[in-house]
Amino acid sequence: MATMSYAARDSRTMLRRNLKKALRYPSLTLTVVIMPIMMLLLFNYAFGTALGSGIGASAAGGGEYIDYLAPGIILMAATSGALTTAISVCVDKTEGIVNRFRTMPISRASFLTGHVVGSVIQTMISITLVIGVALLAGFRPDATPVEWLAAIGLLALLTLALTWLCAGIGLVAKNVETASNIPMPLTFLPFIGSAIVPTESMPTGLRWFAEYQPFTPIIETLRGLWLGTGIGSSAVIGLAWCVGLSIVGYVWARRTFKAGAKR
Repeated sequence: MATMSYAARDSRTMLRRNLKKALRYPSLTLTVVIMPIMMLLLFNYAFGTALGSGIGASAAGGGEYIDYLAPGIILMAATSGALTTAISVCVDKTEGIVNRFRTMPISRASFLTGHVVGSVIQTMISITLVIGVALLAGFRPDATPVEWLAAIGLLALLTLALTWLCAGIGLVAKNVETASNIPMPLTFLPFIGSAIVPTESMPTGLRWFAEYQPFTPIIETLRGLWLGTGIGSSAVIGLAWCVGLSIVGYVWARRTFKAGAKR
């Protein structure tokens, strides 16, 4: 019991450290927030008329193209936020702070826990900002409070999964440039899914990949919760992806951190 209490205390200390660091150096956080907002405005105002007429109103639950587009771009805010975890973990490693923590009488789990919880909080704030911009741009969901909670919960679970994966990437990356480049495909993977256009409009090979990659069922679930479009088995598949990625990322990051301590 005392061990768990010390671990919780040390994790809170690490969380405060990471949040204060994010407040003092907000440029990285602002960068990952601006990117999905720019994508939302670009696709809605520059390409929205052409893309919206191409997919038809039925794909957006009878609404405008912004209603079809917004769930995918909001999910993109979660993938972009994970980038900050890989970079911040790698910075601590390359600057020798991780080795210094290892020599101190603190919980070994607190370093990663502080980074992951801090990044999840920052990313959820970013997602809230992107949702606000989407609403200002005309996104009009008709979800109930329960459906809103379910959508936010799914985004939080996805954020947690990607954050653990990126914590592991930050530990194995040789430098900050590598740590920022490796997770980059995660940011653009939603575009090779149903974020911008339905998968039915894609060539056969690309359509197969788009339908079976992890982000498409999550986007379809968010779209169904917010707009009332059909969800089908997407919710179960999306949750399975989130839980699976969380377990893989957690185990990988913890083992990589412990292996580094033995070298």
